[in-house]
Amino acid sequence: MKKIRLVVLAALVPGVVALAALPAGAHVSVTPSSAPKGGFEVLSFNVPNEAADANTVKVEVQIPTKYPIASVSTQPLPGWTVAVEKTKLAKPVATDDGDVTEAVSKITWTATDGGLNPGEFDLFTISAGPLPTKPNKLAFKTIQTYSNGDVVSWIEPTVKGAPEPEHPLPTLTLTKASRSN
Repeated sequence: MKKIRLVVLAALVPGVVALAALPAGAHVSVTPSSAPKGGFEVLSFNVPNEAADANTVKVEVQIPTKYPIASVSTQPLPGWTVAVEKTKLAKPVATDDGDVTEAVSKITWTATDGGLNPGEFDLFTISAGPLPTKPNKLAFKTIQTYSNGDVVSWIEPTVKGAPEPEHPLPTLTLTKASRSN
């Protein structure tokens, strides 16, 4: 009988450990994870509600301005309002349509009908371009606010060779620009 209990316990423990680890893997992320330098891309911020007893009611995404993106627009999201903040650039960005002197620096989505319930997620989507050509990565600091007042800051950089941080910073890898014929 002890042998059967040990076998059952040995079979159950990995499953319980795997289930316990699931919430840790659900982080705010940007999709796609990579895009060509200088290109235009649709970026979606995947925001899961990891709280057990509160709704996600606000999502703030900071758009980097050190290497600005000349054009950023938001996709409408039912049940959410959007506010876009711009920053005057120290150095204008030259585009086919002329110099851009301001760039989007922050986008805030605020729930109008209760937000994301526990266990739900949504995609907060933007169109962005041309993407910068100098850096190899763009990091998007993201702040998630819950209905109970809790705030989660997704701002911790991932360091190669180190364990994944608790609240990793959504990061887009910029690849070589594709050549057009």
